[in-house]
Amino acid sequence: MKDGSTPGDGRSPATNPSPVAEALPVIRRPFDPTDEEKRKLGRAAGEAAAAGSQGASQGGGSKGVKGRTRAPSDGRTGRQGRQRPPATRPTDALPATPQNLPPSSRSNAAARSMLRRLVQGEAPPTQAMSIVERLAGSPYANPMIQAGGPDASARKALDFALNLAETMFRYGAGALEVETSIIAVTATFGLDNIEVDITNQSVVLNYSAEGQTPTTVLRVVRSWTNNYAGLTAIHQLVSDIADGGVSRTEAAQRLDEITHRPKPFPRWMVTAAFGIFSAAIVAFVGGTLLGSLVGFVSCILVDLVSRRLGEWRVPEFFSVATSSALVTLIAMLFWWLQVPISPAFVVVGGILLLLPTGRLVSATQDAINGFPVTAAGRFLSAVLVFAALVAGIAVALVAGSALGIPPLEVLESSGSQYPWPVVAVLTFVAVAMICIAEQTDVKLVIPTSLVAVAGYLLLIGATSAGVGYRLAPALAAVLIGALSRVVALRLGAPQLVVAVPAVLFLYPGLTIFRSMYMLTLDADMVNDGALGLFNALTVVLAIAAGVVLGDNLARPFTRKLGSNERQRNRRR
Repeated sequence: MKDGSTPGDGRSPATNPSPVAEALPVIRRPFDPTDEEKRKLGRAAGEAAAAGSQGASQGGGSKGVKGRTRAPSDGRTGRQGRQRPPATRPTDALPATPQNLPPSSRSNAAARSMLRRLVQGEAPPTQAMSIVERLAGSPYANPMIQAGGPDASARKALDFALNLAETMFRYGAGALEVETSIIAVTATFGLDNIEVDITNQSVVLNYSAEGQTPTTVLRVVRSWTNNYAGLTAIHQLVSDIADGGVSRTEAAQRLDEITHRPKPFPRWMVTAAFGIFSAAIVAFVGGTLLGSLVGFVSCILVDLVSRRLGEWRVPEFFSVATSSALVTLIAMLFWWLQVPISPAFVVVGGILLLLPTGRLVSATQDAINGFPVTAAGRFLSAVLVFAALVAGIAVALVAGSALGIPPLEVLESSGSQYPWPVVAVLTFVAVAMICIAEQTDVKLVIPTSLVAVAGYLLLIGATSAGVGYRLAPALAAVLIGALSRVVALRLGAPQLVVAVPAVLFLYPGLTIFRSMYMLTLDADMVNDGALGLFNALTVVLAIAAGVVLGDNLARPFTRKLGSNERQRNRRR
């Protein structure tokens, strides 16, 4: 093809040279036309184009200026407005694809497009998920986002988000709640290019707006305190920010007020609550009135000792071990003095306060919700506290044996001496005291106690139906977790604030003490002690997982308490 022409093109070989075609080797297929046929086709196409142009000019002149029409300009029109003539195709050439597809071809294309969407999805598999979509299912779903974008001082918004996250971690919030709070706040303030990374003790925020230098800020949390009322106030603050009615300056002022606000209950009331809780739990597990009195005194003493150890900055491991050893020694001393009490029940009332209940629930929740690093750190911390609790009991038992204290009666248990309505009242009182000890908001004390009573009723119902001692507490924990989410969202609080105090009475403190006694002092029952300790750990984890399961089961039924409630507030 030395002339560079193509079949069906109206341009002559002289005006369309193709040196590239001359340099390339000619590959001839069996059904290609010969060079002579191509030249004939080219001359015929040129004559047809000239005739069509002459007819078009004559037709325009006969109509005059007003009747002149402009030829459409597309890729098939020449420079002078001439229409491209139809191409003449040899009979032995390949069939050309029609430019106007028939309806059947369009249907096939639509079917292929639909199949492609079904296989690949609406978005590429590696496309990043919108950060605001992380709020789906949380109390901060559907936030009010600033349409104007972030202000000039985006760093101030990042600092506020860090202060918020640090305060929430200090008050015992879970990683998922901290992350959703950060996303809701930053999205409301117009920072939509945010990445959040949360570990056990640190929060990292990265803000990389388009065309700007990325900014990364980090905050490490080094202290913790019991302040569920403060956590509830922060939850309400984040909800108000997501509503769009709180500026950044006002939000910073409210956060500062929350952190400097005194706790709802004074210290002396917290100490008394520890003692009342122990007395109620001793009666709950089967102790006598005198045993409840001993538990009351011992837990008050333990709280005073642990407070002093905290002032001396003693590590938590040794503080918990000292407290559990002190509770066990006091019970053994009263037993040695032949006071008619059951020392195992007295110890249970003290060690339940030392169990890392909130940490276990938060760690389980973080593990299920996709925060493995945070969950691993919290699980390790909870295991260390549990090990300290067990070590303190073992040290006290060995010390008591060295002092000549007679063997304890740890295998006898006839259950509670009171009917189930009285035990339900004891559960209500015990959980109310835990709410005071955890500095829960006053408006949540009674609802939390009622949630615990509902869990107790399910527990005795499942036990009467023959459910095992492992499954019955887990079922009660599921109910407590679901009711806690409903109550918490109704009263403007996170679910953890209600669930952790309400679930504490389910933990197997008596099994833990019995297992440690067998492992420490009874050589013939070492295997039974190890098995009992393993069963206690299984029940503890089952209770924590049940709380998280109940929370997730209640989410589809509580959506109106979150985003829809926020929409009604906006319409006002």
